[in-house]
Amino acid sequence: MKQPIIEINDVNFTYDRQKVLEDINITIEQGSFVGLVGPNGSGKTTLLKCLLGLLKPQQGEIKLFGQTIQKFKDWHKVGFVSQKANSFNTGFPASVFEVVSSGLTSKLGLFKFMSPKDRKHVDEAIEAVGLGKFAKRNIGELSGGQQQRAFIARAIVSNPRLLILDEPTVGVDAQTVQNFYEMLTHLNRDLGITLILVTHDVGTITDKVTHVACINKHLHFHGNSREFELLKDDEMSDFYGHSLHVLTHDHSH
Repeated sequence: MKQPIIEINDVNFTYDRQKVLEDINITIEQGSFVGLVGPNGSGKTTLLKCLLGLLKPQQGEIKLFGQTIQKFKDWHKVGFVSQKANSFNTGFPASVFEVVSSGLTSKLGLFKFMSPKDRKHVDEAIEAVGLGKFAKRNIGELSGGQQQRAFIARAIVSNPRLLILDEPTVGVDAQTVQNFYEMLTHLNRDLGITLILVTHDVGTITDKVTHVACINKHLHFHGNSREFELLKDDEMSDFYGHSLHVLTHDHSH
């Protein structure tokens, strides 16, 4: 068995006396690519905030890399990409290289100069997301999909072993989304980064991810993507609380 990177045990979270998460148990192994799905208001973002140490569950325990989250200090091992629109002022006068290098701040400190090795890491992160020829371009001149790639490069520049993405394709066109998922597959398979992707895009992800976790206050399903595809439509509708038809895609890569 591979080393578990995330262990969530009996986690409960209540907000304003309302149970948002109830008895959540999930183990995510190193090298997995997990699609975290569920309807709006199902607790997905709350679970992410608990994982990132931003919220503390009232009950239960979360471990990252074998350590309880209270004792965990190696945050450079964890990269996070939020929905772009909420997190960045695209009028900010910075090049792609500068935006990506800002991901080294936690490692280097705010006013440390980058060594040649650091600059090489930035170049490699930009190449990994397919933006090599845009390194000197102002971030505001890029398309929405390209900006999201730059934010992913910023998240992976410190060589994290876990990358968490919160609905990164909101507002991005279909073709860009397809390319985007292929890039995530590359980060997972070729660079060995464990990924958690929060998404509404249930059908599109099933041939990209290795596992699916479906949350709607409770954990309704957690298994590999093939098992998820075999679920009946009415079982899915029970999870979501409304009718849902999962469109699955061609599995030839």
